[in-house]
Amino acid sequence: MTKRDAFLFAVVAALIIGTGFVQSWNAALTILNMGLISAVMALGVNMQWGYAGLFNVGIMGFVALGGLGVVLTSAAPVGAAWAAGGARVALALAVGAAVIIGAVAIWKRLAKGRARSLALVCWLVAGFLVYHWLLDPGVAAIEAVNPASTGYLGGLGLPVLLSWPVGGLLAAGAAWIIGKTALGLRSDYLAIATLGISEIVIAVLKNEDWLARGVKNVIGLPRPVPYEIDLQGSTAFLQAAARFGADPVTASSVVVKLCYALLFTAVLLALIWLSEKALNSPWGRMMRAIRDNEVAAEAMGKDVKARHLQIFILGSAICGIAGAMMTTLDGQLTPGTYQPLRFTFLIWVMVIVGGSGNNWGAVLGGFLIWFLWVQVEPLGQWLMALITSPMAEGSALKAHLMDSVAHMRLLTMGVVLLVVLRFSPRGLIPER
Repeated sequence: MTKRDAFLFAVVAALIIGTGFVQSWNAALTILNMGLISAVMALGVNMQWGYAGLFNVGIMGFVALGGLGVVLTSAAPVGAAWAAGGARVALALAVGAAVIIGAVAIWKRLAKGRARSLALVCWLVAGFLVYHWLLDPGVAAIEAVNPASTGYLGGLGLPVLLSWPVGGLLAAGAAWIIGKTALGLRSDYLAIATLGISEIVIAVLKNEDWLARGVKNVIGLPRPVPYEIDLQGSTAFLQAAARFGADPVTASSVVVKLCYALLFTAVLLALIWLSEKALNSPWGRMMRAIRDNEVAAEAMGKDVKARHLQIFILGSAICGIAGAMMTTLDGQLTPGTYQPLRFTFLIWVMVIVGGSGNNWGAVLGGFLIWFLWVQVEPLGQWLMALITSPMAEGSALKAHLMDSVAHMRLLTMGVVLLVVLRFSPRGLIPER
């Protein structure tokens, strides 16, 4: 890391610390925690785009799968739901997997022709009917179990920190399935395919209530850090807060956010260290050679599609880990908040502004763009109030300008992106 790079990180750190002094330390730590998660997401996307040139627009699908991993791992199991239809749903899923495996076997083993097509259609139709015959009654029974608070199978009740690698594994598994079918496509078609599959993943999470309550949301997920109310009930904590002259309620919130920040920082540092080791290894040099000239790499005997699949899985797994971290921070899974186009655009801005192909650049972009995303709207509101203060009350122009504050975020992201691309086309910390 050069002096210029360190200076850029110092500027972002000063912005966050300044937020603590000007607004509140709770606000500053909230920005810091989401900045850490955003940096992890940007790191995953940078691996796919910066290392291999893969244009993935389905980031939110993998983030959502990471959130699902938290529910499946750490939520308490709902015994009544399992008794009502759990076995039937598990059997239906096993049948679905067997149908897919059987279809692949038919396609590979039978000679091309009408017989293969007919056998495949018959197998898939029969499998589909059996699958739904098993699944639908089980799902109805599960969702009927106290739907106001449960209505789903729940999870395994394991410690929530275990759910982070599980979220990464779920995202990696989905990436393997997607990659096996879509990575042979041209880059623009790959983008369309990943966006469509992301929408499918989120639609499943929204509509399959038996899995994670759908749009009714799973709330009250366990934490890896103390609860504020427990800290406020601790005599030692109250005494420590009194020594610093701090309000116990505010202090408890700050301590909890600091605990999250330490956990997220540890994950980010571990991922950066691994990413840097990989990038500077022969494997990393091979990936960049494939990115720069696939034809030449194939001529040298490299399996381009296999390497693309590998990096696609790794980057998606990192996005899944970030999704699990975000769900843990929120304490709830809310599928309705996963908006693929809006937040995928934001992550891509982080990577491009920070510096595509540079891990530290992606991390810097994650912090900087998230800070701007959070702070631009209140700053815009203050600026518009200042500009319109001389205008008469009831002025149509004043009303129009004040209403435009809601669009300041997207406008600012566009302006930042254009300015950086104009004066530093390779990002703030370019690839070296």
